[in-house]
Order: sequence, then structure tokens, then C-alpha cells
Amino acid sequence: MADKKIKVTLVRSVIGTRESHRATVRGLGLKRLNSTSELVDTPAVRGMINKVSYLLKVE
Repeated sequence: MADKKIKVTLVRSVIGTRESHRATVRGLGLKRLNSTSELVDTPAVRGMINKVSYLLKVE
């Protein structure tokens, strides 16, 4: 069975955001603006995306 993937892109800067939100963005594998990461769709990843959804574009 192939795991479902979610593609996330950082579209807003982490400057001025909470430290925990910055750590979450790094945890998602995003380093700079417009960087994209393809992640396995798990409840943990969904929770991380939910937390910083205002910074991301999800496909």
C-alpha cells in the first residue's frame, strides 16, 4: 500500500511568529520562504500543519 503524501509550501515568513511555531515549521522540513516538503499523511503531520496553517499552502 502506497502511503498518502501531502505537499506543503511555506508561503509566509516565520519572522515575528512564536518560537514553537518556528520549530513546527522546521519539523515539517521547511527552511525558507517558498520551500516545499512532501510528507506522509499521518495524524501527527496533520496536527503540525493545523498549528501553523496560516503560514502554509497545502496541496
